[in-house]
Amino acid sequence: QVVMVESGGGLVQAGDSRRLSCFISGITLENFGLAWFRQAPGKEREFVAGIARSRDYMDSVKGRFTISRDIAKNMLYLQMNALKPEDTGVYYCAADLSLSLSRVPSDYEYWSPGTQVTVSS
Repeated sequence: QVVMVESGGGLVQAGDSRRLSCFISGITLENFGLAWFRQAPGKEREFVAGIARSRDYMDSVKGRFTISRDIAKNMLYLQMNALKPEDTGVYYCAADLSLSLSRVPSDYEYWSPGTQVTVSS
């Protein structure tokens, strides 16, 4: 059974930093593409960052967000710096059997419940 549980969400001020963590059990992390998605109210879920053999980021977070993983601890992280109000949303970690780092949510087999990140101006 695959279990993915994230933590670290909350209310922050614009310009602040926050780190999201995702504990993943039931899969071997290095065999999966891992990603963070987010969904703002009234908007579709969007790809934020992914990691497999390489890393990929959506344009609006490049230089501000960093995705990383600790295979020994079964953890996926998203370090978010210089947060902006437009970063507000529910953040999800996801795992894909393919290592292609797809940006399409339906390509991911496993999902966490989601954690709210709210950035106030």
